[in-house]
Amino acid sequence: MVELGKFNTLTVTKQVAFGVYLDAGELGEILLPRLDVPADCKIGDSIEVFLYMDSEDRPIATTRRPRAQVGQCVSLQVVQVNHAGAFLDWGLPKDLLVPFSEQRVPMREGQSYVVHIYLDKPSGRLVATSRLENWLNEDGTGFEPMQPVNLLIHARTDMGFKAVINQTHLGLIFKTEVLQPLRVGQKVKGYIRRVREDGRIDLCLQLQGQEVRDDLSEKILAHLRDNGGVSSLCDHSTPEDIYAVYKVSKGNYKKAVGTLLKKKLIAIEPDRIRLV
Repeated sequence: MVELGKFNTLTVTKQVAFGVYLDAGELGEILLPRLDVPADCKIGDSIEVFLYMDSEDRPIATTRRPRAQVGQCVSLQVVQVNHAGAFLDWGLPKDLLVPFSEQRVPMREGQSYVVHIYLDKPSGRLVATSRLENWLNEDGTGFEPMQPVNLLIHARTDMGFKAVINQTHLGLIFKTEVLQPLRVGQKVKGYIRRVREDGRIDLCLQLQGQEVRDDLSEKILAHLRDNGGVSSLCDHSTPEDIYAVYKVSKGNYKKAVGTLLKKKLIAIEPDRIRLV
């Protein structure tokens, strides 16, 4: 089925001076402007195109690739705000509208926001919304603890960061789990930390568990050997200092150090740890 706001492979039916027409099924014949027509294009050829609405709200095709398509979330910059709403640059000649009613917070020109793109059926127009909770699932049924996921940082809150999970769900990274600079619109790898009793999803940016701590223990020993058998990273060190060396949380670091202490491989002193 041919869909607006998505990539479709269509057949060339007619060549004209200003482009070619493509068979778009129920949408009829749609123009692919001359500037987008591939070299040596002829009637009967199949072309992958993106379908959207032109400035007169008519379906039109392009071989350009927008930054996202219908059903996806993406961070886009506002290029204009007028009486209709905010307009975002999504890589096509016609900017993408976010009506005022679909803005989670008032959008400002020059700022970037994470939005979900959808087809507004009443008007037939492609639009976007920053009210992601109306489109994405917040129930974590089906996810497993420590399952790897792709995250898109959506918003900052008092508790941490909200993130889009695999383009389908919303979850929360608590600020205690954030050990690296994060910004809205950033894409990062993450993990399902847990699914709460109410179904909400907690996220983390690092793996947990014994296997991870064993690997970290080996890294700590190697670091000690490379630094004369001592390290100033101890209980008084900041989470940032520990993350700068090992890329792990202070909690994971302390657990690994505890394991090494029990095995009598290290000694803990007031301001350092020492290789035994």
